[in-house]
Formats: sequence, structure tokens, C-alpha cells
Amino acid sequence: MNKFKAYRIREVEKKATGRFEDLALDDLDPGELVVRVAYSSVNYKDALAATGTGKIIRRFPCIGGIDLSGTVTESGDPRFARGDAVICTSYDLGVAHDGGYAEYARVPADWAVPMPKGMSLYEAMALGTAGYTAGLAVVRMEANGLAPANGPVVVSGATGGVGSIAIDVLSRLGYSVTALTGKDGEADYLRMLGAKDVMSRKGLDLSKIKPLDRATWAGAVDNLGGEVLAWMASTMMQGGTIASIGLAASMSLNTTVAPFILRGVSLLGIDSGYTPMAQRREVWRRLAADMRPAHLKEMTRTIAFDELPGAFEGLLKGAAKGRIVVDMAA
Repeated sequence: MNKFKAYRIREVEKKATGRFEDLALDDLDPGELVVRVAYSSVNYKDALAATGTGKIIRRFPCIGGIDLSGTVTESGDPRFARGDAVICTSYDLGVAHDGGYAEYARVPADWAVPMPKGMSLYEAMALGTAGYTAGLAVVRMEANGLAPANGPVVVSGATGGVGSIAIDVLSRLGYSVTALTGKDGEADYLRMLGAKDVMSRKGLDLSKIKPLDRATWAGAVDNLGGEVLAWMASTMMQGGTIASIGLAASMSLNTTVAPFILRGVSLLGIDSGYTPMAQRREVWRRLAADMRPAHLKEMTRTIAFDELPGAFEGLLKGAAKGRIVVDMAA
């Protein structure tokens, strides 16, 4: 095979920096599957890794990209055959194992999810880690007793990838969804996704969070952490469920035990990185079926592989909206 293009992250003067390089299959990390990558995506974690803003990469050099979808070209595992469409997200992909920002990838077969019936390679990356994480949150919350009849659900970081998909999925499942956003100009976008109400984060007084505030939410999906998560805990209804997904605002959480012992609130940690494969496959199956977002096209923009480096800065500045798919053939 001839050389192919990859976006590789190296450590230069103790700082991570990415660049395009021409590689051969022998340059890739080991794995039972060789995949011709059709699409990847750009996540907040990818932007942190590629720019060195966050200490994400655990081994240099490493091809970036925590997501990929593509077609198997070589298989050393009987579960997969040449021509199979697969999804790979999470695990060590793009962090400590060469990732999806390359025209070819070699991955362990245990990391690959067979493409669910009814989902395309493109749709898989329009969802990507963000969609999978949102889907996992909904599945975990439902298993904990959340149902549309329980009451409204609030979603923070609403215009981001996880937030956008969570709003769409929850709305489709029959929930009354309130989008909590710091971007007041995106109310129309959020309502288009299915949000019944849009709440401005600027209207919250996060300097005076009560141990228990007015019981408002049956469920919450939080992408921010910090004071917003503490406020959510204080405003949960009896038996409410919170899915903690991200830390875009803060890694800290200063709250009291009151919501948990007086209202029976559950705080679920959503780790999309190392979900057991049986559950991973079930979440992807549902994302192709009853949890399939109705507005995936409207929340997604596609860029060519060459345009990848320019996508990171907007994500880090909080300017990105929805999902970014990388077309590896463009």
C-alpha cells in the first residue's frame, strides 16, 4: 500500500502540536482490524489534545481523533470480515492509540462496533462520541427510573454536540426538555431541536445556591460541572436523576448532601470511554432506532480533512454549535 495522510500529534518543546504527515500501515499501532476511514469528527477532547490545551495525549507521537467510521480492509478476527462497516470510539483511540484522523486506522477488534442496521457511515460520525455519550446518558437515566411522565428534563451546554443530541433524543422520546444555554442568540436553534423551553444561564444567580431550591426537574443532563451542576442538584424533584457528562465550565463540585438524602436524587457519572461492549452496542442500536435524532442533518456541518486544524480553535472558544464531521475523502 502507498503512503496515506494522517494528522499526527507530537510533543515539541513540552507542548503537544499536530501536523499532517504521510504514513504507511507499518507506522500504525497494532490491532486485528485495518479500517479504511470514511469519516471522523471533532470533539472538545480532540481540540484539547491537538492544541495541547489539555493534557489528553498519553503517548507521543499519536494520530489524533477519538472517533472513526469506516470499512474493514483486513481482519485478523473472525467476528469481522473485509467490507464490514464499523464504528470505533473511545477506549484509547486518539489518546494512547493511533486514532481516526488518518485515511487508514488499525484497531483492536474488541474496540469495534458493527454498524447498526439503518445507520450510515456518515450518520455514525455525525453522532460520534458526543452522540454516543448523550445516548448512554439517556439509557442510564431511564434505567434509574426516569420517564417522560416524571416531569421536565434540563440540559446544560445545550448548543454543544452532546447537548444538541441530548435535546433531540429526549424530545423524540416524549420528554419536556428545557435547554440551559449561555448563548441567548441560539434559542431558535434549540427549539428546532425539540426544546420546549430555553433558559438563559445568565439569569441564574450561581453565587447563592441553596442546599434545596424549588423542585423543578425530574432529570438533568449536565455538560458543564461546577456551579451549574450544584444548582441542578438543588432544583431536582423527588427521585430526580442527573447525568454528569462534562466539565466545560469546571471540574469542581461544591454542593451539599441535602438533595441526595432528602429528595433521593441520583447523580450518575457517564463514562463513555470504557463502557462494556454489550451496553455500547445496545446504545448504538437505539441511536439507529427509537433514539435516532430527528435533526442530525441540521446540527451537523462537514469539513474536509485538510480543514481539520482550523476547527479546533472555535471549539475551545465555545463558538462551535452542534457537530463537526470530517470527510476523510474530501
